Amino acid sequence: MWQMLSFLQKNLVWSIPISMSIGLLFGYFYDADVLKQFIIPVTFVMVYPMMVTLNVKTILKGEDYKLQIVTQIFNFVLIPILAFYTGKLFFSGGPEKYGLWAVGLFLIGVLPTSGMTISWTGFAKGNKEAAIKMVVFGLVLGSLAAPIYTKVFMGATIDVNIIHMFKQIALFVFVPMILGLLTQTILIKKYGQLAWNERIKPKFPPFSALGVIMIAFLAMSLKAKNIISNPQDILTILVPLTAFYLITYIVLSIVGRIFLKREDAIAMVFGVVMRDLSIALAIAMTAFGKQGLTIALLIALAYVIQIQSAAWYVSLVEKIFGSSSIPSMPQVGQSASNEAATSIQIPSKLEKADESIVPSFKKILYATDLSDTARHAVRYACSIGNGYGATVTVLHVIPDVLELFSSEAGIDVASHMSKKAWADFHTNGIEKAKEAIHERIRETARKVTTEIPFCPLTEDNVVVKVGEPAKQIVATSKEGNFDLIIMGTHGHGKMEERIIGSTASDVIRISNVPVMVVRLPAETAGK
Repeated sequence: MWQMLSFLQKNLVWSIPISMSIGLLFGYFYDADVLKQFIIPVTFVMVYPMMVTLNVKTILKGEDYKLQIVTQIFNFVLIPILAFYTGKLFFSGGPEKYGLWAVGLFLIGVLPTSGMTISWTGFAKGNKEAAIKMVVFGLVLGSLAAPIYTKVFMGATIDVNIIHMFKQIALFVFVPMILGLLTQTILIKKYGQLAWNERIKPKFPPFSALGVIMIAFLAMSLKAKNIISNPQDILTILVPLTAFYLITYIVLSIVGRIFLKREDAIAMVFGVVMRDLSIALAIAMTAFGKQGLTIALLIALAYVIQIQSAAWYVSLVEKIFGSSSIPSMPQVGQSASNEAATSIQIPSKLEKADESIVPSFKKILYATDLSDTARHAVRYACSIGNGYGATVTVLHVIPDVLELFSSEAGIDVASHMSKKAWADFHTNGIEKAKEAIHERIRETARKVTTEIPFCPLTEDNVVVKVGEPAKQIVATSKEGNFDLIIMGTHGHGKMEERIIGSTASDVIRISNVPVMVVRLPAETAGK
């Protein structure tokens, strides 16, 4: 079932039209009135999962006030005006259903912005943190403004009971929001932030997508006979919808290119274009009685255009805003411009013609010497691991002290020790050291996942080995089929520097997988 839901979510551009087509056939051949009883539960199924994943804390982060203000001016001033006059242009002077379609278009115009904003911003390598804030602001402000806007702009077209509309929004927006945030808090408290981000949170959006598909089916089923008797209605709806979205994309692209940085411009575009069609459908289906079904038809068709147009726009982003100067992963902390040196071994000839030059990382080995340098490198392990959806395993290698002493003294120290002395040394020394280091790394992992919630690092993925560090790091990467090794460059203390100073270069020289080497910033490197 889970695979089916994920498939439907990833293919909404096809799932929704297919669902609408099935609904059309069902409503034509059968009496669809029995389906009305499912409108409220299906609407809740659509909205609640979306609220569970909402991150309201992000609205207090960052200093992108200019970007947020510009976006919300578009969302609550310019786009509602565009939606109103587009509806007036295409739907004036027609039968009652034309006026209802105009109301549907206007609802789309006053309800920014959906969770898809975040996904599409990420696909286009835009400012995802800003996009998350846009979703939260848009959801709350849009839900409060929609009844008032609709009454003021569309009151002459349809009887708008503003109190009833507020009640429906409270029922289908704010109640699911409260329940969703409560659910999120309980699950994070029970399973931890990392488990929430990596395993639990991704389970909810597919259910919301299922709700959308079911609502589209209901809307088409209940209007099927009218649609089939008037097939030109679909074209009549699609033309103004296409005009609305096309004008929006063009204006936003021009403003973003002239006034904003690339990443911010992308976030703004998707923060405006990706309207909250789920909430619009919920309001249409529950706040306008029988007329709501006609309104919902336009909103359901808007899904097809909105999703397909977003996919096309992502493919045009580089032509509009230029190439991205950042990797397609979340940024952690400050700029990494002079902090990392990366050694990537690229084969001279790819085995397959369609093989990507830079492979996808699924398993990352983070080799730490427990120094400040290595702890500094964990930010990169977290960022890359989260960006690629990879697991991160922590490795610490305890140098073989006897081998080191033997090398320094020029003799085999072990050969001058009795078997009992050697066993005592190994058992009491090495094993206790491994236990202590295991616990220290686990504590570090717990602290890191608290400070960097999205970090795919767990206290269980810890490996401690004994031996020559470079050889053990490379051997572990082979044994575990790791795709990337991340490590620091400097230790502390003369003996440690002698061990670790050459480790990075040795790992790069003998490793068959890419190696990322992170250096301390200049101001701390010598401390």
